[in-house]
Amino acid sequence: METAQSGRHVLVLIWRDTGHPLGGGSETYIENIAEQLCARGHRVTIFCSRYPGAHREERRGAVRFVRRGGRLTVYPWAAALYLAGALGVGPLSRRRGRPGAIIDVCNGLPFLSRLYARIPVVALVYHVHREQWPVVMGPRLARIGWWVESRLAPYVYRRNRYVTISEATRTELVTLGVGQERITVIYCGTPPVTGEPIPRDPYPSLVALSRLVPHKRMELALHAVAALRAEMPTLRLTVAGQGWWEPKLRELVHALDIGDRVHFAGHVSDEAKHELLSRAWVSLMPSLKEGWGLVIVEAGARGTPTVGMASAGGVAEAVIDGETGLLATDEEHYVALVAELLRDPERREAMGVLAAKHALSFTWEHSGARFAELVESL
Repeated sequence: METAQSGRHVLVLIWRDTGHPLGGGSETYIENIAEQLCARGHRVTIFCSRYPGAHREERRGAVRFVRRGGRLTVYPWAAALYLAGALGVGPLSRRRGRPGAIIDVCNGLPFLSRLYARIPVVALVYHVHREQWPVVMGPRLARIGWWVESRLAPYVYRRNRYVTISEATRTELVTLGVGQERITVIYCGTPPVTGEPIPRDPYPSLVALSRLVPHKRMELALHAVAALRAEMPTLRLTVAGQGWWEPKLRELVHALDIGDRVHFAGHVSDEAKHELLSRAWVSLMPSLKEGWGLVIVEAGARGTPTVGMASAGGVAEAVIDGETGLLATDEEHYVALVAELLRDPERREAMGVLAAKHALSFTWEHSGARFAELVESL
């Protein structure tokens, strides 16, 4: 077995990376952790699915990427390539040696690597998908997905370490039968703020950065704009992100007659994201469930408070309710809280100051060091 001093070859199994059209906070987390592990002497290979324009193999900095298969076929591809790699051949072992540990990212569907790998496996769970399965899949497939996540995965990984990114998810995992002593919480870091300071918009402005899928509930953001358009005739909302739900959201914009108030920005660069988060008065996170909500602390780092949902898992830890933002109990309350912050500049500014302080207390260096300690202790 490789020693902590010589560094391990750590294999990450995840269904997509940040370059994927649907890549988001989950992928940002693992790629930052991978970079931190490399900085501490380990070697990291990330195995994920392919997508249009993606290379089968490439390096980004010290991290190596191997891509095969699609949304569902990535799972059998992982098993096949791992078994080939364990014999000393194949893309997962070439030039790097056999993997010494696996980080199995269980984003709803796990890779079940414990069934074929005879090396230490860490199950990484961002959040439990109990509420999301019916929204994303439909009743029949939702029951199958939930059985895999709530029954099969806890049984397969019953002797393995778990990592999650919030106390809320740790609590939910315990209800699924995972021993609390096997779960380590390692928070997200806050990406460093780059670029020159940018002043706030002179008019009321909202921003929502998210994948455009049903469980992100961007509809709440649109309803907030519709409810406030008469009171605030210059109110604007920018929706940044992409996803297959966008046509439905555009239909709702048309139905609410707020086309002149809402701008769909699509996928944005880091520079554009910095500008959007800096200029906005309030950031919106109406998601049904999040493991953490990375954009909350990204907005906070620019002094922008967020309105989220109190029931959305890790959102209630990324937002300190009443201090760095506000948490709503239902949809009507959500719209009311957005209105409150837009109307109260002194409260909004005070929350922004605390949001920046809170956001900067989380660093990728600290998160990476904790993850490295876990990997080295396996």
